[in-house]
Amino acid sequence: MAASSKVIDLRNLLAERFPHPSPPASFRFATGLPAIDQAIQGGLPKSAITELSSVNVSAGSALLVCALLQSAQRNGHFLALVDGRDSFDPQPLGNARLRNLLWIRCMKTLEAIKAADLLLRDGNFPLVVLDLVLNAPEELRKIPQTNWYRLQRLVEAVPTAFLVLTRHSIISSAQLKLSLENAWTLADLEQDQLTSRLKVLVKRAQGGLQQVAGAG
Repeated sequence: MAASSKVIDLRNLLAERFPHPSPPASFRFATGLPAIDQAIQGGLPKSAITELSSVNVSAGSALLVCALLQSAQRNGHFLALVDGRDSFDPQPLGNARLRNLLWIRCMKTLEAIKAADLLLRDGNFPLVVLDLVLNAPEELRKIPQTNWYRLQRLVEAVPTAFLVLTRHSIISSAQLKLSLENAWTLADLEQDQLTSRLKVLVKRAQGGLQQVAGAG
């Protein structure tokens, strides 16, 4: 299917399935993880880009997405996930949580950027997540910074928190930069309640925040 046809299909889906009004205007979007929300002044900033990088393979970005989806279900709003390498596994979450998810599956970085662009123009989602953790570094390096500035201008006009997940920091225009500091083993991943042990380093934020957030 041509890229233009995919964009048209996505636009039609947004109009039909998500006709809800824009979310109430507020400054922060709570992640549902209290220790992290407290460290970043109540949650992810709306009308801004937050970049969360995770150098380690098992740093916890997938767990964070699950926690955000659980929060979406609990608070009755929708979450849009642009999956840059079609790596999201929805099966463990159950149908109830998935009702609050718009999942856009991509295989190339450019497709994912275009999908995020359209979602930000739509403006009806309180949270848009762009997951580029598994996209090839050479693809990510080819993204011009002008693309990120364009996305920043789009999100500034809507009450949406835009969270971009990357392996290494690549977005110079991000208002808030976070880093997942976890390095879990297979034995760790077999345990429950790992989300309560997530540790995030605030690397850059308005107001000069420089601290580690973690629970447990």
